[in-house]
Amino acid sequence: MKYSVFLLLISCSFFSQKHSKDDEVKKYVSQVNEDSLKSYIGKLVSFETRHTLSSTDDPKRGIGAARNWVIRKFNDYAKNSDGRMEVYLQQEDIQPDGKRIDKIVNLGNAVAFLKGTDPNDKRIFLIGGHLDSRVTDVMNRTSKAPGANDDGSGVSAVIESARILSKSSFPASIIFVAFSGEEQSLLGSKQLAEKIKRENGQLEAVLNNDMIGNPKAGETGEINTRILRVFSEGLPYKDLDKKAMTIRNLGFENDSESRQLARYIKEVTEEYVKGLEIKLIYRNDRFLRGGDHTSFVNNGFPSVRLTEYYENYDHQHQDIRVENNKQYGDLPEFIDFKYLKKNVAANIAVLANLAKSPSKPEKVDMDVKELTNSTTLHWEKPKFGIPAGYYVLARETDSAVWQKKIFTTGLSMKIPLSKDNYIFAVQSVSPSGNLSVPVIPGIAK
Repeated sequence: MKYSVFLLLISCSFFSQKHSKDDEVKKYVSQVNEDSLKSYIGKLVSFETRHTLSSTDDPKRGIGAARNWVIRKFNDYAKNSDGRMEVYLQQEDIQPDGKRIDKIVNLGNAVAFLKGTDPNDKRIFLIGGHLDSRVTDVMNRTSKAPGANDDGSGVSAVIESARILSKSSFPASIIFVAFSGEEQSLLGSKQLAEKIKRENGQLEAVLNNDMIGNPKAGETGEINTRILRVFSEGLPYKDLDKKAMTIRNLGFENDSESRQLARYIKEVTEEYVKGLEIKLIYRNDRFLRGGDHTSFVNNGFPSVRLTEYYENYDHQHQDIRVENNKQYGDLPEFIDFKYLKKNVAANIAVLANLAKSPSKPEKVDMDVKELTNSTTLHWEKPKFGIPAGYYVLARETDSAVWQKKIFTTGLSMKIPLSKDNYIFAVQSVSPSGNLSVPVIPGIAK
């Protein structure tokens, strides 16, 4: 009888134990401004082309003028940070590769690094979008390529996030970056990912925003302003050969760090952003295609792509023209700024919660000494931050999202649920309700 009552309590606990919203995060989310987003995209389009191979020294046209403008915006917002925001252009001369680079080109990522307030907390969270644009011919660096949605929308999310969060005082750090070279084979993101890896940076989440402003499908005309897709890789790219047997034995094919991040984005966004649903897509990216988060996935960092529900191919990678009374080209009139505003708010809610949260619980383990229909988990306190407690999470193996949340202030819990039927995890929670990304348990030794 007691066992049945406890099981019922656990089944209801997702609702009864749900953490409260953080007022500070709600404030930041409410500050996303539609007019600001319009002004950013309008300015980006005004550079006519932002092709990676376009001019780097023309003050008004090309990728150089665009990246310098982003740097200026970052510097403006750095004034709000009490000296904690460092702004720089990460540059490298790229040699011709016989593919999409046909001359020596100065590649530059516009970066703002907002340092956390806790000098011992080395965690970093990153939001990015790609600055470069293109038309039908990927090597055409002279034609007008406005890139309003691809990826002016993503860069606008980066700039607006920098504007709002530059005023924050989070213990962990945030990187805001406008990548170059995405259309020429993810060159700028690869450059930054490899730099962070060389420096042993503790990069715990990458939010890559690529086309988040056009909700209309080109073929059918259907419009969906309610859904934002999040793509995540199920198996870790890095060291997969070493990890594959453990993943197979424990049934963790759907539980990579990137996929845990995607589930986290869904939970946080749907709590803080009204009228927006996160659709989890179980792929690293769209079918046979890639984006800047892939550079970070390949270097072992948890990374996802956020993108609109439909892609409109009439307004992506197209020469500007009118054919059969249809306008082609990636023009600003095809952006839905109310939809874009919600998607930017999702990024800010996630970044703020991550950067305010305690770090993940350490050494999360599952007891397997005895065969029972219950499961016992143990963990240690996080390295950074003082948690109010922890949530033990559970979901059935065929569920996309966590179904049960059980709060505890302890460092272990016995749950009357079979490890055969459920996947478990543990996450830290701050006194203000900010959650860490969940940690899947290892096997206790």
